[in-house]
Amino acid sequence: MASALEAAPAPGPCAAPAAAAAPAAESHHVELFEPLTKYATGERIGLILTLLIAVAGLVYAGMLVGQVLNADQGTPKMREVASAIREGAWAYLMKQAAALFPLIFLLTLILYFTAQATGAVQLGRAVAFFVGALFSWLVGFVGMNLAVRGNLRVAAAARTSYGNAMQLGYRTGTVTGMLTDGLGLLGGTAIFIIYGEKAYEVLLGFGFGGTLLALFMRVGGGIYTKAADVGADLVGKVEANIPEDDPRNAATIADNVGDNVGDCAGMASDIFESYEVTIVAAMILGYASFGHKGVIFPLLVRAIGVVGSIISTYSVRAGADSTSDQALHAVHRGFAIGSVISVVGFMLLGLGYLHFDDAYIHQYPQAAYGYNVTAEFAAARDAVVEAGGSLADFTRDYQGPILAEQPFWANLGMGGGLDMRPAWTCLIGILLAIALNKVTSYYTHTEYAPVQSMAKSCQTGHATNIIQGFAVGYESAVVATLVIAGAIFCSVVVYDGASPLFVAYGVAMCGIGMLTLTGNTISMDVFGPVADNANGIGEMGYDKEEMGQENYDRARQILADLDAVGNTTKAETKGIAIGSAVIAAVSLFSSFIAVVAVGSEDKVATMPLSLYLEEAGKLSVAAPMVFIGALIGGIVPLLFSSMLIRAVGRAAFLIVKECRVQFRDKDIWAGTKKPDYGRVVNICTSAAQSELIGPALLAILVPILVGIFLGPQALGGFLAGMIIVGQLLAVFMSNAGGAWDNAKKAIEDEPQTETTGKGSEKHKAAVTGDTVGDPLKDTAGPALNPLIKVMNMVSLLAIPAILAAGDSDYAWALYVVGALCVAGVAWAVWRSKTESKELREMEAELSNAATLEHAGAR
Repeated sequence: MASALEAAPAPGPCAAPAAAAAPAAESHHVELFEPLTKYATGERIGLILTLLIAVAGLVYAGMLVGQVLNADQGTPKMREVASAIREGAWAYLMKQAAALFPLIFLLTLILYFTAQATGAVQLGRAVAFFVGALFSWLVGFVGMNLAVRGNLRVAAAARTSYGNAMQLGYRTGTVTGMLTDGLGLLGGTAIFIIYGEKAYEVLLGFGFGGTLLALFMRVGGGIYTKAADVGADLVGKVEANIPEDDPRNAATIADNVGDNVGDCAGMASDIFESYEVTIVAAMILGYASFGHKGVIFPLLVRAIGVVGSIISTYSVRAGADSTSDQALHAVHRGFAIGSVISVVGFMLLGLGYLHFDDAYIHQYPQAAYGYNVTAEFAAARDAVVEAGGSLADFTRDYQGPILAEQPFWANLGMGGGLDMRPAWTCLIGILLAIALNKVTSYYTHTEYAPVQSMAKSCQTGHATNIIQGFAVGYESAVVATLVIAGAIFCSVVVYDGASPLFVAYGVAMCGIGMLTLTGNTISMDVFGPVADNANGIGEMGYDKEEMGQENYDRARQILADLDAVGNTTKAETKGIAIGSAVIAAVSLFSSFIAVVAVGSEDKVATMPLSLYLEEAGKLSVAAPMVFIGALIGGIVPLLFSSMLIRAVGRAAFLIVKECRVQFRDKDIWAGTKKPDYGRVVNICTSAAQSELIGPALLAILVPILVGIFLGPQALGGFLAGMIIVGQLLAVFMSNAGGAWDNAKKAIEDEPQTETTGKGSEKHKAAVTGDTVGDPLKDTAGPALNPLIKVMNMVSLLAIPAILAAGDSDYAWALYVVGALCVAGVAWAVWRSKTESKELREMEAELSNAATLEHAGAR
């Protein structure tokens, strides 16, 4: 069968150019709401149920919002601290929205006017882009808005019960998780219901909108949170030897604001775009391989996942006197319950829905490339395509048997056209998520050897801690990459003998399975900053005299324990975020090869295997342009990370100077005068906003530049190099930073003596490691996830226009666009090395203040 498939020339447009005009003219005709009028009754019901389940997820989130907001808000002093955090976070996101949405409107217009399609698809692509960006922003904004309210309720509940505090914190995170689940599923399902089998280009717009906005949220939030954190730690813990959330530290409010804009808004948008992109990749590849069943199945799987998340997240709770281990066990038990519900659900769904017979192959000829076919059908097909006939017409009119005996793992020996391969790859995805959780936990948790070795290295100073951290980070990247490679290999084995597009669909379904429990994943992530903020509110807002020493100590210990649980759950979710980025990128890479092979997305479904293999064969490192593209792709994640880390360092420099100036005020140091928290908040906000555009321009313009000047094969090499280097760098930075952070926490839990615990030289070495790791694990590392997907989406959207323009009378316009891209990238790099006017004015003001103070002291 394989030799017959590989020998098949291009049907339709490629095999018979004279006959290609009619199909091409019809390719942009769209019959709206076709799935609700032409599909089987069960499929129509399934799609409507999927929409209703998406809405149910949003309703569940609304119910949890009421539970959180109705909880006790504590004392006026606690509310004052929480209000300062909330106002800072609100101001930052509003300023960011004012800067971003004009750009989003501009890109919406560009996508409309550069679309290869016309009519409803042209408009739909632009509108879907805007809706995808809006949904991504809403997930981050609403999630952060509730997080800065939930933190106060958690701190108030900790005065009476561990269980209530833990449940409030987790459900605050669940709101963000269910928003992601509900909006992502709602968008993808609605687009397919409206556009049917012409939804591919609209889906690309939807995915690109969510991905681009997530990149902005991740970059801005990451710069904000780590600039504040680094500044607060260096001046507070190392120089002044005071606790992390001591109210005398001018950076403490900015630090707590940063937890929300970085880990709540940023991470929520990141996971949302992963949710979007994996479902977009699965739906596009599903139609190109299996036909409409390949599109509907991932939507139904995601609907089952929403149901699993609703049930499992609501089951997470702890007792009034639980410990951190018991609380962590409750969170993991919830994830396990959701996993069982999802696996049972999509396996039963596969048994009932994934049936393919000859009649289905007549309707979707491309599906035959994924199955063993009869020798008679293969011979007749070869004769027709060699004679220049239409493969679609031949398959539709063929009267004999088409499908032969299929492998046991596909039909489990049941026959009847059953094909469980999509379900098996979903299961691989869930196993991948669990495995990445375990790998991340091993390399970042205090109870395992890697973090313990780093804590031990702090005994001999700062440098040895940094050295050991690099070693742990590099090793973790090796293990995590092998786990991801193993999952992709298993997906390839499941589709052994099928065409590469089926294999790519299997990888995409692996991503669908991996993010099936998105509600649980984001609940675990957002719980971290909520608990961290609650701990800060307790330190600054609890009244020891009013509460009594015993109750005060108990409440503070509850918050410290919750903070420890949150650090663990937050670290675990980073592995899933990185893994999902790689899985989605690999799937989109296969889509890119297919689009280059046939020139546009609407022809992928009719593409013969031979054409795909011919184009894929051109992507060899033996071809100089491909190798050059791979080298350029490999350096982009490094340049991107450099820009972000430099931005954090610049802002932290100003924050350190500001905190030092304020600490010299004797009244602030004595605790009788409140520091000027707003000054540090303004520094962080200005730095995050001024550094936002450059990295985003890099992500958008470089793929276009490579495609124009070096060609589509070089762009393919570019994507391959970018995916490999980006994934390795992201894992290294995230895990090394997390390990440095937890090595510091392990030392802080030691008895406080001259050589151990807080304030010791060992602790100061650990703080240095944590400070180095902060911009790695919470700024540059996580931002590489959306970067990888933005560049894939830009390439997919741009390459049809580049190919079309290159063959037209307007080829000169490409070089104009290319020159503008070169100028944009050059500006972005220059901008990353130049301080903004606002930051220069702040630095001058701080320098003048220090000079005057020094002169007064003399």
